[in-house]
Amino acid sequence: MGCFGKKILFLTIVFCMLTPSLGLANQSPVLEVTAPSAVLMEASTGKLLYEKECHVERPIASVTKIMTVLLIMEAIDNGSLKYDDMVTASEYASKMGGSQIYLEAGEKMSVENMLKAILVSSANDACAAMAEHLAGSMETFVANMNKRAKELGMENTNFINTNGLDVENHYSCAYDVALMSKELLKHPDVKKYTTIWQDSLRDGSFVLSNTNKLIRFYDGATGLKTGYTTNAKHCLSATAKKNEMELIAVVLAAPTSNDRFNDAKKLLDFGFANYEIKQGIEKEVEVGEIKVENGKSDILKLVTGSGFSALDEKTNKSEIKKNIEIPDSILAPVEKGQVIGQMKFLKGEEELGCIDLIAANEVPKKTYFDILNRMVETWFCMV
Repeated sequence: MGCFGKKILFLTIVFCMLTPSLGLANQSPVLEVTAPSAVLMEASTGKLLYEKECHVERPIASVTKIMTVLLIMEAIDNGSLKYDDMVTASEYASKMGGSQIYLEAGEKMSVENMLKAILVSSANDACAAMAEHLAGSMETFVANMNKRAKELGMENTNFINTNGLDVENHYSCAYDVALMSKELLKHPDVKKYTTIWQDSLRDGSFVLSNTNKLIRFYDGATGLKTGYTTNAKHCLSATAKKNEMELIAVVLAAPTSNDRFNDAKKLLDFGFANYEIKQGIEKEVEVGEIKVENGKSDILKLVTGSGFSALDEKTNKSEIKKNIEIPDSILAPVEKGQVIGQMKFLKGEEELGCIDLIAANEVPKKTYFDILNRMVETWFCMV
């Protein structure tokens, strides 16, 4: 690090901020939820605000399609799939039964319209067509679903199909459903489909109506997916956003359709009434500077590499510390975006999180001619 050594500079800034005091497993508030399994999760942090038998394995019906759509959205993001790609329905896909858009074998439909069919009308045949298009076979796609579930930490989940139709050994739990819902929300384009109330396919000849009634009747609703079979009963993963906070309310095995929507509304109302997101700092905020040795510039400005926010009860305000940890100098060359230090967020001895502090610009290393020019300039200044 040069002659200035590797001493760490600690800059402590104290500010008031809401901090986590969350309703975890054995601290859940008393809410009258009719469904035997339920979860309320804050989407950006994954914190649980309420849970009821959230790890109990149950059939989840068409809520399964959250994972199906997640794999589709990830394929779009990595460039292996495009919205305007045409998907051909196989004989197998055309015979899925249940909720469907009645695809005919050989019929072609764009990925965008397939997503509408899945997320608005819960089309089983569209799920099958997309699975075969992406993975080559239903078996391979389902294996990919289970692989992704494991990666997300969904320990009480096993998929047998893409749509959630009742079949032995196909199950998940409220907590796992919240996890995959949280992951799907990282793909904002999905809300173009989950927030549709009514639309149509095939030049207007086939009407789509959203199975999630909260989209029309709950302020801030953003999705996500309903489900019903005889074994699963009435299921729902409901998402809504207000004042920069997005919540996920999962309800499994509710006795009636109205029960699942009422339970979800009750959970969402509770979350929005009692919790909020407090921004700690935004991305690319200048937080200081550092001396550069042997660089074309002597000073390097530092900015935050990402933003940081915290979730807490609205009534709870606590003192939070931001600790900036950086060396007192750095040796050139320095690349723009290079990680130089960290900003840690602390409540007492508890670390709530940390973000990288990065170089705001590049600083090339001095060349022989730079050194010579500096000597000449210094000499003329002395004359």
